[in-house]
Amino acid sequence: QVHLVESGGGLVQPGESLRLSCEVSGSLFRINDMGWYRQAPGKQRELVAIITRGRNINYASSAQGRFTISRDDIKRTVILEMNNLKPDDTAVYYCNVDVQYYRDASLYQTNNWGQGTQVTVSS
Repeated sequence: QVHLVESGGGLVQPGESLRLSCEVSGSLFRINDMGWYRQAPGKQRELVAIITRGRNINYASSAQGRFTISRDDIKRTVILEMNNLKPDDTAVYYCNVDVQYYRDASLYQTNNWGQGTQVTVSS
């Protein structure tokens, strides 16, 4: 099984920073795309940033220039550094990871979600 554990959310004031971390565990063959999504109250879940195994990165326009995504394949971790946070960034942030693993000599690929971590930006 694949487990994602997120950490780093919290309550901050506008202009402050937060660092979200997501650690992947399980008996895995490969971790492919790793990303962060968020869902604000009453809104659909949306992509914040995604990083491929080859380190290609895409950001939502709202995150461009303020957020930085990175990954450490040895630690099986994806990080989201968020700077100059705004009230509109308030949401539950979810880690999302594509992995491959072997079971009974067959290779499987699954898409997995973390449990979510609350980020609140308020004065």
